[in-house]
Amino acid sequence: MTFQPNSTRPVNPLPPVVVALAAAIAIVELIFAATSSGFIGGPEATGLRLTMIEDYGFYEPLLAWMWENQTIRLQYLLRFVTYPFLQGAFTQAVFVIVFILALGKMVAERMGQWKVLVIFMGASIIGALVYGIVWDTRVPLYGGYPGAYSLVGAFTLILYTRLGETGGRQIQAFALIGALLAIQFIFGVFFGAGTGWVAEVAGFISGFFLAALLFPGSWDKIVERIRRRA
Repeated sequence: MTFQPNSTRPVNPLPPVVVALAAAIAIVELIFAATSSGFIGGPEATGLRLTMIEDYGFYEPLLAWMWENQTIRLQYLLRFVTYPFLQGAFTQAVFVIVFILALGKMVAERMGQWKVLVIFMGASIIGALVYGIVWDTRVPLYGGYPGAYSLVGAFTLILYTRLGETGGRQIQAFALIGALLAIQFIFGVFFGAGTGWVAEVAGFISGFFLAALLFPGSWDKIVERIRRRA
């Protein structure tokens, strides 16, 4: 009797776009770790993280300058898409990567992997824009939390749609974001809330609605439910 190995994979592979997003953040963080420890670049490279955040993080005064002068500068606009890949600390990078791998995989399997990229980057841009509109600040915005929260929003939309199809309570779909906001509130009470939460909330909301626009039929169901409630 010849043994035939089972070719069925016990775990579905991660979509390439999800891996690429996580890898980009991981590579940048590894470079920061290597320079801060003096492993590469020498003593003059130890402040690379802060330098990169200053040069490529989203900076509200630059947005205000473009608005006031009615002038578009490409190097300023690039900050909208570079800031998500610059984390403030190793732990932040780990959390963002975990969000991307876990939620990005689920969203990609239901919606398609390229839509994950559109949602992540689109919500990051919207989050920075809202941050710049709400705050008049010189504190730069950096980190992948707005993009990660957009995947929470997309996953919430998927659960919302699925519960609607099965007759479940659709409010349960918002349990994850409710728990995350509660944790964030507790940390804010003890350690200070900062200003980045505005971009994160905007990331979740925009992720939800971007997913609704990209997920066939879900937007019509949301509009229909709003009409019924009205």
